[in-house]
Amino acid sequence: MTYSGEVTVGGPADVHELTDLMITKIAVGPMNNNAYLLRCRATDEQLLIDAASDAETLLGTIGEDGIASVVTTHQHGDHWQALAAVVAATRARTHAGREDADGIPVPTDVLVDDGDTIRVGQVELTARHLVGHTPGSIALVYDDPHGHPHVFTGDCLFPGGVGNTRKDPEAFASLIHDVETKIFDTLPDETWVYPGHGNDTTLGAERPHLPEWHARGW
Repeated sequence: MTYSGEVTVGGPADVHELTDLMITKIAVGPMNNNAYLLRCRATDEQLLIDAASDAETLLGTIGEDGIASVVTTHQHGDHWQALAAVVAATRARTHAGREDADGIPVPTDVLVDDGDTIRVGQVELTARHLVGHTPGSIALVYDDPHGHPHVFTGDCLFPGGVGNTRKDPEAFASLIHDVETKIFDTLPDETWVYPGHGNDTTLGAERPHLPEWHARGW
């Protein structure tokens, strides 16, 4: 079946099958958070992005193979409610942005900086530090050698705009600068965007609206 990226809490996961990587998207919790399970097709190693909520559902999606790593995109509580339970069940190594790790109540094994590489099997993900939604938010970029890039943006980029900066002009200026220079300026329009909540999008769909986002200030 064709991947749509449209998932609902309590509903089935949606699977994006790439040549080297399988991406399983599932919605969990009262804030409709997205969690993404990445599986290297060569080694079957798995990595989870955001153990947001509902550990039972996440562990059922992970399955008996477990996960080697879990990445928390940022420190906001709706993105780590199930982290302790998932780590206890899988013994996965934890990753988070250096500046946000202190705000996550599960010890971070790997502090992530801009440009760092995170591996899942033979697949490499590049971390991009995006400041504004939180001090240490990270996005993960998979530059698919067989196709277009894919980027997991947490709460820093959604269809229709950047993440919430709480009407703080400095935070908004920082976030939109980082999203533009590290995401839009470095990746093509075909890049698929997987946000922390809601439906997916592409950079090409969002790029024409950047001037509107600047003008409105959120």
